[in-house]
Amino acid sequence: MALARARRRQYSPNYWPGFVDMLSTLLLVVIFLMAMFMVTNYIITQAASGKDTMLSRLNRQLSELTELLALERSKKDSAEDTLAALQATLIDKESENQRLSGLLGTASGDTESAEERAAALGTKLDEQRNITNDALAKVELLNQQLAALRLQLAALNEALEASEAKDKEAQAKIADLGQRLNVALAKKVKELNAIRSDFFGKLRQALGSRQDFKIVGDRFVFPSDVLFDPGSADLRPGATFQLDKLATALKEIEGNIPPDIAWVMRVDGHTDINPIATPEFPSNWELSSARAISVVRYLMSQGIAPEHLVAAGFGEFQPIDAGTSPEALARNRRIELKLTER
Repeated sequence: MALARARRRQYSPNYWPGFVDMLSTLLLVVIFLMAMFMVTNYIITQAASGKDTMLSRLNRQLSELTELLALERSKKDSAEDTLAALQATLIDKESENQRLSGLLGTASGDTESAEERAAALGTKLDEQRNITNDALAKVELLNQQLAALRLQLAALNEALEASEAKDKEAQAKIADLGQRLNVALAKKVKELNAIRSDFFGKLRQALGSRQDFKIVGDRFVFPSDVLFDPGSADLRPGATFQLDKLATALKEIEGNIPPDIAWVMRVDGHTDINPIATPEFPSNWELSSARAISVVRYLMSQGIAPEHLVAAGFGEFQPIDAGTSPEALARNRRIELKLTER
């Protein structure tokens, strides 16, 4: 401990001579400035009469000297602050030296314990190295697996791009086929509409001037009372005369329809809203369907191919008149013929 104190005394820096020199220099500068100020003041007093220009110049010099004095004062204050900081640092260093000296004394007594801890740390370090080597081997294996997965992913991407290219080509072909199909369908519809118009015209001529037979849009509509008795699906004996005209008109145009048009004559049966519940017809569904089937069977007996005939029953659920008067109910009891595609 005595040796440590001797060393601190031997190497402790002495800041006082430098501080005294700095203060002496500052004092000389102040005295010089004051002397210059007095000389300048005297010269100005002597030359004050009628020498305004000289006075202004001297005033500027005085201002510069004042600023110089202020600068020197600022330097003095900065030097004092630096000296105070150096003194505080010196105190801190002395405290740190004392702390280190204490630690040095303690460390000298704990050398054996430190060696034991160093040996234990060496063992742990060896263990950590082994663990690190194992981890590096696993990382290398994972890198190899990752490289293999990247190759597989690249192959999948190439396959996906090829599939997308094929899909785009297929979509283009489908779009082209769809466009062609639409053109073909439009052509067939146009042809079928012309055939339908011809059929309705011939049917109108065959039936004469009956007002209860009407063409509504793409349908030929006539009352079911012309063909059937109320609540019955059997054709009246005199009703076959009208159906014969229908079959004749249909056979006339049948040979004019191109074979590539899949056409059918759809016969739709409709009833009014009055319900029916008999053993033969539990509801209007059965009655409307049975009437349509009766018309289809008669047309077949007149030589119309069955593959060109369709029977459908709609009951009371597709009225053309929402009223409930006897006239409205009679209009809803009807048979509709529609020449359409299959």
